[in-house]
Amino acid sequence: MPLQKLLLKPGVNRENTRYTSEGGWYECDKIRFRQGTPEKIGGWTQQSDYRFLGTCRGLLNWVTLDGTDLMGVGTNLKYYVERGTVFNDITPIRLTTTAGDVTFTAVSGSATITVTDTDHDAIVNDFVTFSGAVSLGGNITADVLNKEYQVVSVVDANTYTITATATANASDTGNGGASVVGAYQVNTGPAAQLPLTGWGAGTWGFGAWGDTFGLGSLRIWNHANFGEDLIYGPRGGGIYYWDKTSGVSTRGVALADLAGASDAPTFQNNIIVSDVSRFVLCFGVNPITDTTEIDPMLIRWSDQEDAGNWTPSVTNQAGDLRLSTGNEIVAARQQRQEILVWTDAALYSLQYLGPPYVWGAQSLGENISIIGPNAIATAANVTYWMGNGKFYRYDGRVQTMRCDLRQFIFQNPDNDLTIDLSQNQQVYASTVEAFNEVWWFYCSNGRPSVDSPDRYVVYNYAEDIWYYGSLERTAWLDTKIRDTPFATYANRLVQHEVGVDDDSTGTPAAINAYITSTEIDIGDGHNFAFIYRVLPDVTFRGSTTASPTAVMTLQPMQNSGSGYNNPASVAGSASASIVRTATVPIEEFTGQVYTRVRGRQISLKMESTGLGTTWQLGAPRIDIKPDGRR
Repeated sequence: MPLQKLLLKPGVNRENTRYTSEGGWYECDKIRFRQGTPEKIGGWTQQSDYRFLGTCRGLLNWVTLDGTDLMGVGTNLKYYVERGTVFNDITPIRLTTTAGDVTFTAVSGSATITVTDTDHDAIVNDFVTFSGAVSLGGNITADVLNKEYQVVSVVDANTYTITATATANASDTGNGGASVVGAYQVNTGPAAQLPLTGWGAGTWGFGAWGDTFGLGSLRIWNHANFGEDLIYGPRGGGIYYWDKTSGVSTRGVALADLAGASDAPTFQNNIIVSDVSRFVLCFGVNPITDTTEIDPMLIRWSDQEDAGNWTPSVTNQAGDLRLSTGNEIVAARQQRQEILVWTDAALYSLQYLGPPYVWGAQSLGENISIIGPNAIATAANVTYWMGNGKFYRYDGRVQTMRCDLRQFIFQNPDNDLTIDLSQNQQVYASTVEAFNEVWWFYCSNGRPSVDSPDRYVVYNYAEDIWYYGSLERTAWLDTKIRDTPFATYANRLVQHEVGVDDDSTGTPAAINAYITSTEIDIGDGHNFAFIYRVLPDVTFRGSTTASPTAVMTLQPMQNSGSGYNNPASVAGSASASIVRTATVPIEEFTGQVYTRVRGRQISLKMESTGLGTTWQLGAPRIDIKPDGRR
């Protein structure tokens, strides 16, 4: 028989059986497609040795008027502004006590300090900074006390404990003096969704209906730059303003505390600064007449170019409107000349009309779902998002997307790989625009960590194909200001599409990447055939090692559904190492490899596990001989 070319369809399809999807790809990890052929994805490296506290759920990149490149990093514990690889803590202060309100109690032989402060409102993991304290008399000196601490346990409404940096002795009998001041940062939030109980517990953004500090929801920071300054706040929490001219050592302040501020929101579920005339808009916000509860369907906006003035007047453009379809606004994103607003049941277009109505909302469709507030990405003027059991796109009209991995993601019989809907708020979408990709990260049922997505799915909008893999990332930003995408996990910021290895810890490690085809008939599939030679057509262009190596495996079977034959049952091997044998001219590939495979169908697998190796697979050819019917 002549050489048979294996030119397979691009993309990975898990909607049918391996045999039904003949001529395509079925499994993969850490690969992408370039002009129809698979290749290993780029590597990543840690941005610096610096670490932040908590699990990051939001990234924002902007440039100030003097050209300073800043990145906002919002975690479940703090909010930082990254500048020059350093994370600067600008978490707002929610309460500063009067001198003398705070006292300390130590126990000899223990580093645990009991702090007494009436109605402190602190929760476990909150941060508080003490000042003005004097020594307790022994090892617990003023220097030990006057610093930032994290709350270890809450005893009751008036007392909590911290762990000091020294162990108390018998002389530590004082209480810190009459001048102690405690500065409490805004309450921390959970790193993962927590189970809720009680009426209304399942609604977005709250522990129970209207409970703005409910712990059921994930801690997600909303943020937008207002010129060179920053407006930010945790979902379901307050809204704060950070003035760049005050420097990265200064924390943000409540928006309501700005000079001239009027009726600024107390709580919000989302924040956007419009491209049109710079309005600050809050979605899911407290009414102007009620500062204690969020109306989850209400939209409010400030006066034009004035972040502090929220009082509607005939002399300004501040105002509000309430959406009608759904129970809660889940997300909002700026897109071209409109702002898209998702409720839990519909999609709206919010457009600037000018006085007297200022902003108006138009329904784009009902019975439309969205899985989480960060499940949205925009590329090439098209907005994509993950819904409940499907994917959508909006390019002027709402469309359900064809997805070749829909069943695999949402209804996978292998329960460890399907999406864990109890962690739907952890879904995070972004782009890798250099490769025409939209990525969604999500938690699988088999994830190793409860507070980190461990799997991803990719839509390549230029080729209209899908592929997937495993990668732990909690947030992602394909910023146009920096050269490559940035992502977060394990308390660090990593830069993607850099090199070919995993250098996220400072020590390069190999990235294991593979792709496996569907079942392919050998000839017409009627007779057994014997494959003894493969022309792999692989390029190792871009590899950083002198001898990049990949393994190509031909997995034979007697018939569809019979399972793969054991290579040990036939003479020879079903796999072969493919090593670069030439560097000039531009193609870098092996000429041929020999194998011994017998079957009616085969599946092709390409895999690499070595340092410094990257590859692109072309159109392999196999040399076949007839081998009888049984």
